[in-house]
Amino acid sequence: MTVRVVVADDQEIVRTGLTMILNSQPDIQVVGEAANGHRAVELARHLRPDVCLFDIRMPGLDGIEATRALAGPEVPDPIAVVVITTFDLDEYVYAALRAGARGFLLKDAGTAMLAQAVHAAAVGDALIAPSVTARLLRTFAAGGPAGTAQPADPLTDREEQVLAAVASGRTNGEIAAELFITLSTVKTHITSLMTKIPARNRVEIAMWAYETNRVRR
Repeated sequence: MTVRVVVADDQEIVRTGLTMILNSQPDIQVVGEAANGHRAVELARHLRPDVCLFDIRMPGLDGIEATRALAGPEVPDPIAVVVITTFDLDEYVYAALRAGARGFLLKDAGTAMLAQAVHAAAVGDALIAPSVTARLLRTFAAGGPAGTAQPADPLTDREEQVLAAVASGRTNGEIAAELFITLSTVKTHITSLMTKIPARNRVEIAMWAYETNRVRR
């Protein structure tokens, strides 16, 4: 199955490069390109791609607001969004995750990571890169007061283990191998975590883990 993608970046050379990389993958097709957030939202609503890849900083409507418009809490039929940025825009990345993004990449991410992020978003398995996302989440969690939110029901020991693994950037396959459980069992635990916390996706699971100091430095 081909994953259909809309790419939005105000820099033509970056936009063209991302499109070329994605189109070089046998199962990914860029179906639309936009140079600003307004056009990106318009295209996404018209084309209904599987995934949107948005730059954070764009004229008119930035990537954060574009993400919120397509994937925010109030959107009845959200579209998967992955944001892409540079390392010095941490605060914007965090805001984008809050707006509903399923993950994010740095602009110097390699071809394999870019393809992985798109595929992950397409199936609802948001990419949490250990070297990037977890570090940023820790930074922002450490910058504010300790979280006090508790789950609706206590987490089991296994759910605590899965929670820590998700927050550390493990994929479902890596969690299964690490904990010696099946992939379907991992998915069951993640579904349970989303219900108990509650969270809409694994990005929010990771943020909750850091904000409530369940995962420490």
